[in-house]
Amino acid sequence: MRTTLTILLILLPMLSHARKSSYGTWPDGTRIPSWFSDKRKVVTDTLGKEYVITDYGVQNDSTLLQTEAIQAVIDRCATEGGGVVVIPEGTYLSGSLFFRQGTHLLVRGRLKGSDRIRDFRLLKTRMEGQTLNYFAALVNADGIDGFTISGNGTIDGNGYHYWEEFWYRRMYNPQCTNLEAMRPRLVYISNSTDVTVQDVHLVNSPFWTNHLYRCRRVRYLDCHIQAPVKGIIPPGDVKEHGAPSSDAIDLDDCHDVLISGCYMQVNDDAVVLKGGKGTWADKAPDNGPVYNVIVENCRYGVVHGCLTVGSEAVHVWNIILRDITFADANRVLWLKMRPDTPQHYERIRVENVSGTCGSFLVIRPWRQFYNPGNRPDMPVSRCHDIDIRNISVKCDNFFDVGTSDKYLLSGFSFTDCDVTDQRHAFDPELIPGTVTRNVRIK
Repeated sequence: MRTTLTILLILLPMLSHARKSSYGTWPDGTRIPSWFSDKRKVVTDTLGKEYVITDYGVQNDSTLLQTEAIQAVIDRCATEGGGVVVIPEGTYLSGSLFFRQGTHLLVRGRLKGSDRIRDFRLLKTRMEGQTLNYFAALVNADGIDGFTISGNGTIDGNGYHYWEEFWYRRMYNPQCTNLEAMRPRLVYISNSTDVTVQDVHLVNSPFWTNHLYRCRRVRYLDCHIQAPVKGIIPPGDVKEHGAPSSDAIDLDDCHDVLISGCYMQVNDDAVVLKGGKGTWADKAPDNGPVYNVIVENCRYGVVHGCLTVGSEAVHVWNIILRDITFADANRVLWLKMRPDTPQHYERIRVENVSGTCGSFLVIRPWRQFYNPGNRPDMPVSRCHDIDIRNISVKCDNFFDVGTSDKYLLSGFSFTDCDVTDQRHAFDPELIPGTVTRNVRIK
């Protein structure tokens, strides 16, 4: 039975205490390590010698492709014991660059990606929940512990021609996949520990903006991540599009991640939790879980989802989204349930958030590029222990939830929620074990 809830708010001191008491623990009740409270910026002066690329023959010329010359500076830095590769004031055009152990990137000017896919190396990499041959990113770091990207400059993916071609392909063939429209990512970091990306502007990515695979202890601090949400009209089309699949931060088989103080506006999801897809995804050695992630003090413009779990995810737990504001987000918490993949999403907390959105909570089957295999013992996917508390939102649909025989939902809680909801579809009885406390829906 659909229920309309108008319940008295509890006393402010009790609210404050409840809010603070939750901040020191993960949703499973274990303590959050002190590492997640350390938001001190990396001081690049302590990282070694600066290798300013213009000191080694690279020219300040936005039209001259200089991949080899910039890569030579990175390699020299590594050979001489490590240090900081500096992009000075100006604009420098490049294809895929590969950082080595002991090297770091400091961006003061603009590192700009080539708009020709031929300038990006084709290699074995990770993409869309698979390990396959695809194109390297503009900035690549694999197996580098302590890698840092910093500076107030810009890494610019120069994506317009890639976006235009993608939408042109889709107009010709609506079934065209993301991978068929060949596009590089902006930043790809894999198999690395103690990574910090701070202060930098990451913009105009042809594909995903930041993709991290099998990394741990990662910090994104005060970054500006943006791609156009409109303004692209390919030849022969009349519809205005945004930058396709320009996800802000994709966490793929990662754990212990802090995303703090960032601004995100992209034409897809903001923070996305991934880990593999397919009927046998839970058995594949290249796949893995995402856990112990905090996203806090971030601001969102237009995004498809502030926090999106899946669709290429297997097991996700201990995730916190808190102290955020959003303006015109399509969704806030989006749990993509992929029927062709066994999935387990649990112990996710959303707290102290406010803003305007299309839908607040979305749980629906996700069938993009759906490809079920033959598996007699296919597990039923599960989603449980989702805790939503202390929210103030205006939305079109607060509770956009659908059931399915492919997944089980249970144990949701809604506490201290002040909601303006045009759809007025909140039905806590739809999810077994749902608890509501001090929920007011107008």
